[in-house]
Amino acid sequence: MTGIAVGSAGCGFRPVVHWRSVTFAFMAFDQVVNQACKIRYMFGGQRDFPIVFRASYLNGSRSAAQHSQTGYALYAHLAGLKVVLPSGAADARGLLKSAIRDNNPVVCFEPARIDPIAEEVPDGEGLVPIGVASVKRPGTDATVVALGYMVYPALAAAEELAAEGVSVEVIDPRTLVPLDVDTIRRSVQKTGRLIVVDESAPTCSMASEIAAVVAEDWETCRVLRAPVRRVCTAAVPIPFSPPLEDFVLPDQQNITDAVHEALGYAR
Repeated sequence: MTGIAVGSAGCGFRPVVHWRSVTFAFMAFDQVVNQACKIRYMFGGQRDFPIVFRASYLNGSRSAAQHSQTGYALYAHLAGLKVVLPSGAADARGLLKSAIRDNNPVVCFEPARIDPIAEEVPDGEGLVPIGVASVKRPGTDATVVALGYMVYPALAAAEELAAEGVSVEVIDPRTLVPLDVDTIRRSVQKTGRLIVVDESAPTCSMASEIAAVVAEDWETCRVLRAPVRRVCTAAVPIPFSPPLEDFVLPDQQNITDAVHEALGYAR
């Protein structure tokens, strides 16, 4: 399916391939790595390759180790791909429609845990631009960048912290490639603290990338009042046991603790 999509895109079609679980997508990884993400460049831009790949990941759904892996950092590493990660119905629809209209290959990741969450979807086109983050909650004391489903425990943590007098800004990147670096840096320049919440293992994760784009910018790094914190999944295969799965995945308490720790440093 993936190889056919590359060929049909080069023939003028706009294929949409639904891999279902990202686990199944790994069987087609060669077609993505060596063909889809490089072929427009290798054609010297003379041909468009508008392909959309859709995949869900099943963390938190008691689906055991093979189906409970996010995978999006692997695809974000591949030059030539765009990668989007919505946290709700409106963004999922708007980003998918933008991806179909894009002349480059785009991978749309969908956290399965957002499926039962109801959200108002606007009438009309409702396009969401690729590469633009969403500030879900403004704040002044700490910035929490939360990916995918992690937006919900981040917002719950922000509400809990507000009762303590702590103002937390919650940012949903929505797009991992291209990443809206400016929105993240502006927020951290305001708050002086950054916590990144990513339900992937920490090594070579999007949490690491977001921390790096803050650390390597002098105007942002110089105003940090505390070290950047990553709140990630433990670096183990996801257990099937519900209590053990809950233990290794990030949650609201982990986020609250990370903000408290960041606030504990001298101003």
